Amino acid sequence: MKRKIIVTSDGSHSLEVEDWGETYHSIHGAIQESKHVYIEQGLMRFIKQEEVKVLEFGLGTGLNAFLTMATLVPLQKKVVYHAIEAFPLTKEEYSVLTFPSLLPEFQEGQSLFSALHEAIWDVELALHTKVTVQKIHATFEDVVVKNNYFDLVYFDVFGYQYQPHLWTVEIFQKAYDSLKEGGMLVTYACRSVIKKNMIAAGFTLEIVAGPPGKREMTLAHK
Repeated sequence: MKRKIIVTSDGSHSLEVEDWGETYHSIHGAIQESKHVYIEQGLMRFIKQEEVKVLEFGLGTGLNAFLTMATLVPLQKKVVYHAIEAFPLTKEEYSVLTFPSLLPEFQEGQSLFSALHEAIWDVELALHTKVTVQKIHATFEDVVVKNNYFDLVYFDVFGYQYQPHLWTVEIFQKAYDSLKEGGMLVTYACRSVIKKNMIAAGFTLEIVAGPPGKREMTLAHK
């Protein structure tokens, strides 16, 4: 998977898979999109909890994990963050990403972002007194995750047109089973076949406004 670093409209980096022309984040703004989809529509619904447990399908650049830490740590709230990734970034790729510099108010940002990417795979580690992370090196098809454990699933996968096998009932069933009762999956996608597969896995759907450049996105409730 040949990738190159690009700069999106809000000045934040993303990666582009050159063979597809598909980017890891919206070209309208990587941070802008991630904040809207995963933080404002997802994490903020659990913000009153003292600890939030998140499972991400697709660690990618680590932006969603970084923004989650940037939201919870200053509030002295704990985050347990597990993320599945089959094709991790290389050090040459993640070392040039500048997300922490775009959130200068998050004082621990650079150290936590570096620690996230440098963390050993497949081991749960404390990166901070308020942050526990486990990066899982596996495909979505093969991964085994804890059931009835997470509050929130970030489903941040390449578009259906490129990887339809990652948007199936079987994959959504894993996400559903991983969630506690009352938990939620959040994704930027809103295609009809995706919504149909989510419902088949047991989710109840809520359609909300998408980030700039996208009309709608999906929240899936357990």
